[in-house]
Amino acid sequence: MKTTLVGTIWQSTGNSLLKQVGLAVLGTILLAISAKVQVPFWPVPMTMQTFVVLVLGIAYGARLGLATGVLYMLEGIFGLPVFATGSGYLYVIGPTGGYLFGFILAMGIIGWLAERRWDRSVPSIVGAMLIGEAIIFSVGIAWLASLIGIDRALQAGLYPFIAAEVFKIVLAAATIPLIWRRLAK
Repeated sequence: MKTTLVGTIWQSTGNSLLKQVGLAVLGTILLAISAKVQVPFWPVPMTMQTFVVLVLGIAYGARLGLATGVLYMLEGIFGLPVFATGSGYLYVIGPTGGYLFGFILAMGIIGWLAERRWDRSVPSIVGAMLIGEAIIFSVGIAWLASLIGIDRALQAGLYPFIAAEVFKIVLAAATIPLIWRRLAK
């Protein structure tokens, strides 16, 4: 875990299970909060979740990022109010379900990329974030298209989000490499 941002910052206790669980729970709390920071759209609300998903994947690495995403999904399935506008199994199979599954995949893949130092420079972090966004929106749009058709899915589940996602990528690209530089001093 030392190749990740969190592993570098928090080295003192090693890879204890308690530390991993604590970080995963903290991650799900951040995801839940980011789900509530939203602009209401239908059928998919615009939230800060994609930013938090990608930053957690980068900070946590593949295994812990993936585990955090799965824990978040399970919390929501079992009724905790962690999702943007609801909870439970029916919410997960509704219009936003694909995005939620995309979150899990993106956290794992972005974490894997971060473990290979894609989080150290602006160009590489932009590349990693674009890959993460592509995963989230590919799975989300495919799922949504199965419910409302591809044209409506693109109109409702992709196009309105592009500017906000560009902003989130710029925000991450501006901050994460700076954190690494600060840690290197």
